[in-house]
Amino acid sequence: MATAALLGALAAPAAWAQSQKQPQAQQQSQNALTEVERQLEASRKRDAELARSSEALEQELASLRTRLVQTADEATRLENELSGLEETLRAMEAEESVQAAKLDADKAQISELLGALQRLSRIPPEAMIARPESPVDTLRSALLLRSAVPILRDRAEALAGALQQFADLRTHLAERRAQAEKARADLGSRQGDIAKLVERRQELQERTQAEREQVADRMASLGNEAKDLRTLLEKMERERIEREKREAEERRKAEERRKAEAAAKAAALAREKAATEKAEREKAAREAAAAEARERELAAAARPPAPPDSKDEVQRLPVAGQVTTRYGEADKFGVTSRGLTVTSRPGAQVVAPSAGSVMFAGPFRGYGLILIVEHPNGYHSLIAGLGRIDTKVGQRVLAGEPLGIMGTPADGNPDLYFELRRNGQPINPQRGLPASDGKGQG
Repeated sequence: MATAALLGALAAPAAWAQSQKQPQAQQQSQNALTEVERQLEASRKRDAELARSSEALEQELASLRTRLVQTADEATRLENELSGLEETLRAMEAEESVQAAKLDADKAQISELLGALQRLSRIPPEAMIARPESPVDTLRSALLLRSAVPILRDRAEALAGALQQFADLRTHLAERRAQAEKARADLGSRQGDIAKLVERRQELQERTQAEREQVADRMASLGNEAKDLRTLLEKMERERIEREKREAEERRKAEERRKAEAAAKAAALAREKAATEKAEREKAAREAAAAEARERELAAAARPPAPPDSKDEVQRLPVAGQVTTRYGEADKFGVTSRGLTVTSRPGAQVVAPSAGSVMFAGPFRGYGLILIVEHPNGYHSLIAGLGRIDTKVGQRVLAGEPLGIMGTPADGNPDLYFELRRNGQPINPQRGLPASDGKGQG
């Protein structure tokens, strides 16, 4: 009896201690769950803030690109207008020189006749008899000078009319010069606007600089490995195909991991208590949303490519000017051209011929500054002859969005070379472009 009582007395405190541990463990689990829920809620709020910021940035960038395209179109119109005014000024200045020379000659003849008449009028009648000439010669001279008076009057009236026409020509020439100066000022203003918009565009796109630098490093590596321009373009085409294969493989592996994780979490849900089931359901809902987004990406990637005559096709020339060498013609070196040569104004705006991504931007061997833009469906645009580049590798551009400006050579107007390729092969860039007034070089 004493032993049993002693054992009972010893067991009572142990049972009480065990009963106290259970609520403590339960409270700890509840605290941990509360902390997890708090962190999840904070993460959702932060994710929503980032989504809103990203959407606002994309909207501002889209608006900026639209303004850039509109401003570049206005600058191109002003460049064409200024070229016409300058041509008119050159013709009017030449006409002014011709008329000035003619007026000087007429003035000299009239002055000579007036001088002869004045000298004759100063000779008294009695002095005419003492002149060494015969009376017949003196009379003949007087008759000739008298007959010259009506002619001289007609010439003077014609000279007065010519002087008035010359004054009108100079007035018109001054007006044209004023128009040309205004056009130059407007063009300078538009070019200043473009410079500010380009600066703002670069500022916005610096936020994704890391990704662009990776692409830039990759393309720089390709540029160093390439031995000529054909090798560079062929490598880019292979890189595009390999990149698409890698992305498809990564999506497949991500889908397999997602399914494996979903199966493991589904098995764990059956063993969890009621307190953890709530958190697991929220996690499953998030994973389902992510899976749906990935499936939409896979569906989008599986869509067939657009037909060649879609809106992604080239729609415009990269610069305003005159086409001097067409596709298939012999260029100034006697080589068959695989693209177009366009003669433009110095400092003219260069724009994207169609929407795409900049894959190469910078100097390349003996070609100077070049740009390569990748378009959908295996198209690439090659643009060479720029004086300055205002874009970077990896940047997405719209059709008509400014890419840079032409140079200012000392020996005339600059030439821009534009080549369009599909799947690595050159094609005629003027397919789908408006007809040009330019003449090809023989």
